[in-house]
Amino acid sequence: MRIRDVEYHVVETNRALMGRGTLLLLHGFTGSHATYDGVLPMLATDWHCVTVDLLGHGKTDAPRDAARYAMREQTADLIAILDGLGVTEAMVLGYSMGGRLALGLAVEYPNRVRTLVLQSASPGLENAQDRQLRAARDAELAMRIETDGVADFVAGWERLPLFATQASIPETQQVKIREERLNQRASGLAGSLQGMGTGVQPSFWEDLPSLAIPTLLLAGHEDQKFCGIARDMKDALPDAKYITFSNAGHTIHLEQPECFGYAVRNWLRIRGGTK
Repeated sequence: MRIRDVEYHVVETNRALMGRGTLLLLHGFTGSHATYDGVLPMLATDWHCVTVDLLGHGKTDAPRDAARYAMREQTADLIAILDGLGVTEAMVLGYSMGGRLALGLAVEYPNRVRTLVLQSASPGLENAQDRQLRAARDAELAMRIETDGVADFVAGWERLPLFATQASIPETQQVKIREERLNQRASGLAGSLQGMGTGVQPSFWEDLPSLAIPTLLLAGHEDQKFCGIARDMKDALPDAKYITFSNAGHTIHLEQPECFGYAVRNWLRIRGGTK
């Protein structure tokens, strides 16, 4: 789809079920629409599903201007995608970076989001100094990606403690994830970090108390940082449920796909409703 002068790769599943509702799925950093391949069959039996390669990722364009990756720019892109598909209101599921973007979409366009599912996601950094330090680290990392290349970056990225629990998933799945990461472009990853990294995105903590959209918060028990963030978000949101998954870390949809799909499907059946 040509969206605001950018070519987006968008995949629809079960458009015939649009009358029951549309689920928009947003992947994390270094991901693509294929991120949800393992759980999409469980969700597409009930709803029209739309998976998107976010800006700079997968088969979507990777503009050179980092400002084009800003949160507000990308939420505007998502609204334009929904408009192009004839979707007036969507349920939105986001993982990690995609979760931050999903939350930003709900804050900026609350009338277009029916229900939120946020997996291993954060509303951003509250402290201005913390944001400044993180932005500086992300800018440095972006420079290294463009200098050293994607393969070198991925080798280091996979060694982060955040992804240590992925060692438990089948080897074939690990290979698929690695290929998804290696198929990214250095310019796209760098632009994403500089334009919508945690350090430069706005903090949404102050927006949470007024966000009336039903929200499901998901975190893996081994990912204690994001468990804490999810608990704090639940306390701040007026209508939220928090579920933690045992034997899982940051990537619940990969480590516990059946449990993840079951939890999301049940929540959406109850709180997502139909048009």
